[in-house]
Amino acid sequence: MFGRMRDDLTVTIGEIRDAGLYKSERVITSPQQALISVATGNEVLNFCANNYLGLADHPEVIAAARAALDQWGFGMASVRFICGTQQIHKDLEGALSNFLGSEDTILYSSCFDANGGLFETLLGAEDAVISDELNHASIIDGIRLSKAKRYRYKNRDMADLEAQLKDAADARYRLIATDGVFSMDGYVAPLDEICDLAERYDALVMVDDSHAVGFVGPDGAGTPSLFGVKDRVDVITGTLGKALGGASGGYVSGRREIVELLRQRSRPYLFSNSLAPSVTAASLKALELIGGSSNLRDKLTANTKLFRTKMTEAGFDVLPGDHPISPVMIGDAAEAGRLADKLLELGVYVIGFSYPVVPHGKARIRVQLSAAHSTEDVERAIAAFIEARAALAG
Repeated sequence: MFGRMRDDLTVTIGEIRDAGLYKSERVITSPQQALISVATGNEVLNFCANNYLGLADHPEVIAAARAALDQWGFGMASVRFICGTQQIHKDLEGALSNFLGSEDTILYSSCFDANGGLFETLLGAEDAVISDELNHASIIDGIRLSKAKRYRYKNRDMADLEAQLKDAADARYRLIATDGVFSMDGYVAPLDEICDLAERYDALVMVDDSHAVGFVGPDGAGTPSLFGVKDRVDVITGTLGKALGGASGGYVSGRREIVELLRQRSRPYLFSNSLAPSVTAASLKALELIGGSSNLRDKLTANTKLFRTKMTEAGFDVLPGDHPISPVMIGDAAEAGRLADKLLELGVYVIGFSYPVVPHGKARIRVQLSAAHSTEDVERAIAAFIEARAALAG
């Protein structure tokens, strides 16, 4: 049987290559940081990691992880409710609740698992989810696991959201689901307007804040903080694998009763090993560093403004905004791939994003700024874009 399947798979993979959509995995031979080594032996500037605050290789974060190995061991070899809960797990859940201004928090192995375990637990066939069309794949998959009716509204379109809420008027519970920041565009969801509509139509609000927590908002607590709606958002999901240390792990934070039910019924939580002690301790240290100073957030803001301003002045089509996700729009998938390859030759590590990650015809280089980048790093990246464009045009 597999012989025939192998032939079909080979054809499909060939079609992906021919369309310029094949995703190669470049090998890094150094720690994750602003300047990385790749398998060719070259050192290149990294402008595509989600290492927003540069904490992935921060010495205090690494030291916290190392100390946790000695104190707490390597792994739990168990799920939380059997014998997989250590004090540091409770400490991290409490620290996240304090940071986010929520009532309670539950840890998961990833935010994908958090979103995968949320909707099925909370909602049934008599309920409805109204989801932004550009929500992350984990939200989409999580919604699919539930029996709730599904409605979709145009990206950040409040008139369409209101129309969907009206269509879902007969549901027992209505839950609006949105990313806080949309990862391919860097656009921010208008949470104040979403919360206004939720209150008008008696709906709950869920936000995946993976690309915001740690650095967006006056205190770094994410998009609910940015819009002043911490007390109006019912459920926040997020990751520890981006700004909060960059390793792994995720969480659901929000209303106490929601979190309590997730501990009893959420399948990815009940049937997955506990978060590794070293990751847990390192995430605690990351939160401590973020709460103690705004220096990293300020540096990230400055780097983002510099890149966006100078790239636009140089004639590149950068989607508007002020988020560190700075998409340089190319359009054609193959052209985006060639540009990314040329930039790597010039010492700048970026990736071309194309279908199915983004829609057909909207391929891009998604540049990610970090507080770990120096001003000189950013200037060098801009110069490389200009040189690569000229080389490909010639």
